[in-house]
Order: sequence, then structure tokens, then C-alpha cells
Amino acid sequence: MSAPAPTRHGGGVVALVGNPRPASRTHEVAVRAARALAPGTTPEVIDLTALAPVLLGPAPSAAVEDAVERAGSAGLLVVASPTYKGTYTGLLKAFLDRVRSLAGVTAVPLLVMGSPRHALAVEVHLRPLLVELGATVPTPGLAVVESDLGRIDEILAEWAAALRIPEAVWARD
Repeated sequence: MSAPAPTRHGGGVVALVGNPRPASRTHEVAVRAARALAPGTTPEVIDLTALAPVLLGPAPSAAVEDAVERAGSAGLLVVASPTYKGTYTGLLKAFLDRVRSLAGVTAVPLLVMGSPRHALAVEVHLRPLLVELGATVPTPGLAVVESDLGRIDEILAEWAAALRIPEAVWARD
């Protein structure tokens, strides 16, 4: 007897959070960014902290496979990570290594960082990974410096206005 087919989630807005710390600033920024890009929606959140114990485990994980399916079938995928050593986290990379394709997904890279010296990491490291997976990645990604978190809503409003992602991208069928 074969396993049941995974539930198709199709479309919608998903915030993928690659911070290994629960209840992180990255999580908060990712959710706010998703709401700014898709007004009036409540994004589905894939917080990798919950999957970390099984992500690299030897046994298959239904929770990981479900999260991979949700990310791969999103209409709009906000991919957020803190900047570690000048790039995204290993936790995010380990998860994205499980994703076969993001074809048909509009993915938006977002990095939260302590220093503006790492601002190019969103374009130099995270964007190419998402493009390699087949995602459509509008310009520009977002680099958020922690010292700017006090004005995050203003930053997100300006960024969302610059991207102008049409509702057809993220609206569910």
C-alpha cells in the first residue's frame, strides 16, 4: 500500500523563516514583509526551528516533506534568514536542498543583519540560490539592518511599493 498523496496547497503567501532561534526578529520581519507584499492576507509560516531536529535526520519526515511541498507550491514565497558569516543560515540551506523546484513560485529574498556591510549578501548569495531552484525573483531583495527595525513598517512599505507584486501571483485559486 502506498503512502497517501501530500495535500496540495497551491498558491497563497508563505513566509519561510531560516533562523535557528524561535520567536526571532527574522520571523517577525518575514511575516510583516509577506503582509506588506500581499495586503489583506495572513501568510502561512514555515518556521524551520520546528523542523531542525528532523531536517538532517536519517529517517524521512512527514513534517519536512509537507513544508517542502508548501514552499514549492506557494504563489509568493518570502525567504527570510538572519545573516550568518556573510550569508544565509545553514538551516535554510539544508531545507532548500530538499526542494526540487520553485518553478512557478515568485520568491522574495530577505536577510536581517547586524551590519550594513552584509547588505549585498541578499543579492549575491540568497537570490542566486532561489533562481537556481527555478523561482521568479523580482528585484530588489531586502537587506534589513537590525538598527532599522524600529522603522520596519516604513521600510517594508517602500520596498513593497517598489516591487509591486500583482495579486494574481499570490491569490489562491
